[in-house]
Amino acid sequence: MERLEDQLTADFYNYEALLSDEERKILLSAREFMTTEIKPMVNEYWARGEFPPALIGKFRGAGLTALSYEGYGEHPEAVSNLLTGMLAMELSRTDASVATFFGVHNGLAMYSIYAGGDQEQRDRWLPAMAAMDKIGAFAMTEPLGGSDVAGGMRTTAQRDGDTWILNGAKKWIGNATFADYVIVWARDLDDNHVKGFVVEKGTPGFVAEKIEGKIAFRIVENAEITLTDVRVPEANRLQRINSFRDVAEILRATRGGVAWQALGVMIGAYELALAYAQERKQFGRPIARFQMVQDLLVKSLGNITASWGMLVQLAKLQDAGIFQDEHSSLAKAFVTSRMREVVGWAREIFGGNGIVLGYDVARFFADAEAIYSFEGTREMNTLIVGKAITGQSAFV
Repeated sequence: MERLEDQLTADFYNYEALLSDEERKILLSAREFMTTEIKPMVNEYWARGEFPPALIGKFRGAGLTALSYEGYGEHPEAVSNLLTGMLAMELSRTDASVATFFGVHNGLAMYSIYAGGDQEQRDRWLPAMAAMDKIGAFAMTEPLGGSDVAGGMRTTAQRDGDTWILNGAKKWIGNATFADYVIVWARDLDDNHVKGFVVEKGTPGFVAEKIEGKIAFRIVENAEITLTDVRVPEANRLQRINSFRDVAEILRATRGGVAWQALGVMIGAYELALAYAQERKQFGRPIARFQMVQDLLVKSLGNITASWGMLVQLAKLQDAGIFQDEHSSLAKAFVTSRMREVVGWAREIFGGNGIVLGYDVARFFADAEAIYSFEGTREMNTLIVGKAITGQSAFV
């Protein structure tokens, strides 16, 4: 078993000290869980491109679900956004695929119900999801629509008495092949506004097929969904979602979580590179003694430290209830760009070994590409910030 450090080598400015003692205990518990329970299985299933059957059971006993949702998790009060972010970071520090599985369930799916559902819907679905007896998915992206899905959603919803009929397709939907509840977003044909629906497993007309051949997030069960005359009761329509503006409130929060995830990937890759540089010898001495290797390590640490500081302040804005779309967009665009640099430098330090899965860094290198693109591309998030600072929209 690996020794669990009291402070990460990558936490150069000791950001974890900003957590309360109780929050720090939760973070260290997550670190131990990921190190002892999850890390040993990751490479095998990443290589096979399969979701580990035992993963859900392991998370069920970890006490990490629903911490942000007051009244539904193991803690009586919701934890801070700073802890929520650092937990996303911690999971990704071990493996981004596993962190994404958990983030889709605990973040996108559960938060859609928590923020978009009424009290009856919260009480109906969230307890089982908090216990991980039921797993959630979030179906927004479409085969022909990613960045433009807000104004061009092709999946439709038609009211028919006390039910809705859904038709269309979704793509890249994590957890969808086995999820019990899939949050499907569709355009109401009557008012042209986007609405949310909880489609339960086994609903006729709902088909989810696993996307094969990915080079990133290979543990995540991404699926392409087809919806053919899928009937959903009005009781399963999220009652507080009336337009895409309401959906944007959800994406604003989860986009910041992806930035934290990118930070975790940076830290994981940096730690591997630092350890390797101290062990690997060339010309009779550790490569950590070479100036060019130290340059890559220090630049990586700088990216990590700057990104971590940005995300700490983002969490404070969230806790204060004053953060806006442009705040999470800047964090996502900036941190994922820095992540791309760090994983590249880390792989470079490993040389040829950097493309071998057994050294772990190749997994971080590949998974970074998925994080860079999802939850809003760098270009789209840049335009959101650009509009905020100039007052001019550069969207097409």
